[in-house]
Amino acid sequence: MIAEPDGPEDRLRRFATIWSRAVFPVTATSLTRPEFEQRLVPLARRLSEALRARTFEPEEGRAVGAALVAEHCTDPEALSRSLDCVDAYLVLYCGGEGGYAEDQRVRAARLQHAMAAGYAAALRDRTLTEQEAISAAALAAQGAVAQALHATEARFRAVFEGAAIGIGIADLDGNILQVNGALLRMFGGGSEQSLRGHKVQNWTHTEDAPHVWRLYQELVDGKREHYHVEKAFNRPDGTVLWTNLTVSLLRDADGEPQYQLALMEDTTERRLLNLRLRYEATHDALTGLPNRTLFFERLEKALAAGDGQRFGLCYLDLDGFKAINDSLGHAAGDRLLVEIADRLQACVTAPGEMVARLGGDEFVALITGPDTQKAVDELAERVLGALATPVRIEGRELLVRGSIGIVEGPAGERGAAEVLRSADITMYRAKAAGGNRYEIADAEADARAITRHSLTMALPMALDRGEFFIEYQPLVHLGDGSVRGAEALVRWLHPQHGVLGPDRFIPLAEDTGLIVPLGRWVLEQSVRQAREWREKERAGDYTGPLRVNVNLSPCQLTHPRLVQDTVDILERAGVEPGALCLEVTESALIGADDEVLKPLRRLAEMGVDIALDDFGTGYSNLANLRRLPVSILKLDRSFTRGMQHFPADPVDQKIVEGIVSLAHSLDLAVTVEGVETGHQAEQLRVMGCDTAQGWYYARPGPPDRLHELALVDAS
Repeated sequence: MIAEPDGPEDRLRRFATIWSRAVFPVTATSLTRPEFEQRLVPLARRLSEALRARTFEPEEGRAVGAALVAEHCTDPEALSRSLDCVDAYLVLYCGGEGGYAEDQRVRAARLQHAMAAGYAAALRDRTLTEQEAISAAALAAQGAVAQALHATEARFRAVFEGAAIGIGIADLDGNILQVNGALLRMFGGGSEQSLRGHKVQNWTHTEDAPHVWRLYQELVDGKREHYHVEKAFNRPDGTVLWTNLTVSLLRDADGEPQYQLALMEDTTERRLLNLRLRYEATHDALTGLPNRTLFFERLEKALAAGDGQRFGLCYLDLDGFKAINDSLGHAAGDRLLVEIADRLQACVTAPGEMVARLGGDEFVALITGPDTQKAVDELAERVLGALATPVRIEGRELLVRGSIGIVEGPAGERGAAEVLRSADITMYRAKAAGGNRYEIADAEADARAITRHSLTMALPMALDRGEFFIEYQPLVHLGDGSVRGAEALVRWLHPQHGVLGPDRFIPLAEDTGLIVPLGRWVLEQSVRQAREWREKERAGDYTGPLRVNVNLSPCQLTHPRLVQDTVDILERAGVEPGALCLEVTESALIGADDEVLKPLRRLAEMGVDIALDDFGTGYSNLANLRRLPVSILKLDRSFTRGMQHFPADPVDQKIVEGIVSLAHSLDLAVTVEGVETGHQAEQLRVMGCDTAQGWYYARPGPPDRLHELALVDAS
């Protein structure tokens, strides 16, 4: 048993040996096979280096293809066998170490394509040289003197018979007069007599371009000297021969048209390779569906259709596919995608319909025609119906649902990227609405989503550029009307959209994680402001809020540095913990375990007040208040709306009275939000609420404006 070569050079030479053994039998060379193998070693090395290079250079493949022609490997079978060797053995013998086999197979396929292109270009150059020699020989044979006729014809015959490409001569009526051996082999062999007598005009093919026969007629009429086209021919065995065909007009000594000379280069193998590479580039490897590239080509074509044409697009994303992938593994997920792809393919059978996989669990279906408004809805219904039947994977029945975004409209109004973006946005609206449904694109909803996205992208730099600022709304004691504190409310001064309230960007900051640095900045600014208020109060220059309230998001609540950051900020500002109140929404603490509450307990033990914000909206168990480290309940404004006018809503009154009584029994203070009228403030004072805030007292504003407030005497 012969051991496999170990070193890279040994493997390279082994590849060259296999290559030479495959190609040498069809190569017209005077070299021996070992000598021919030595000629292939440098070419093999170039392919190996291109395969493993950090930056892939397809030009190396073109150079190798051209070198094969230089080594007289001009038989079409030589190219086919070379490409087969590269496909089967290049990665095996010349691939690098590590997990890059798939990437190297892609490179090997691209090298094959480049080799074929380089081979074709070099062979075409050689063909044109031979064509010139043939044309010169033919003209010389027509006009030569009698004593040189024999030598000239002998040279012409040598070129004619020895050429690597097919050559045929016909008269101007299209009768075939002569063909060489290469052309006979292209048509499956046989004798020259089998082609003589045929008419050129009979060699039509269904794939012929409309201009092919127009060019032919212009040539035989003497209106052009030559033309070059890609043309298909039917072989006697029923297969198709694809050629690069060059036809030239031969004139006699007087310049009159006399013959037509055809040169045929067999491009069948190269065309099949190109078709294979094209298919791989435009189809999904897992499902066989058209991929994003081919889908965009079809979509752009549909959008460029003439007047009266419309399109409909369904953008599908599977609901819960990640959970299936994570629980059953990617192999099961792939089988599920293949099954879903088959079902979707069965939904698009009409002309003008297609389905493609964009990636992951995202699919898209396209329908075109003069009336797609109703058809696209029906297509979406068919898709949802196709997903309704469970898929059996590894003995389990999986029920897969999908969310679909629909975009429909006339051709010519929007670009492909805009249409797909609208469909994507609409699909996420369907998913947000619970999934297993479809939504139709809406321009206003798209605009809101696009604005949301642009704000999300601008958030990180906005903090660095100093675009955020803080306004303060006073907290007023309902008993004596004094200002006891102020809530810090962050604003964003956006360059294009102006001043944005927290409802526009705080959810985005939470989604992106920016809420942590933004919240830390708000805390720093607010604590610094609390210090300035206290310094003015000590100097007797100002009577204002003694405490600042800062909102704490759920992300900040679970951040490991919450306590340390708060301590550091208070110490740097020289502010006592009692000057700070952190507001946490009730929903953030529903079901919170002791680990989540531990940071709040530590802050409360330090003297920081903890307020339970939006109380009454989270449907929490009131008994849980005993274990929460809170000292203040902030009653949501929804309970006090019914008290704005006289008489107050008795149900709201009873609820507020009960909450106040409960809070006071637990030694908790009660703050009410959204106070907008004097009657409302008076009712809340009578009920025993401690502090209040709202537009009745002041809108949020700069910190220096708080002392200008005309506070209402609650008495």
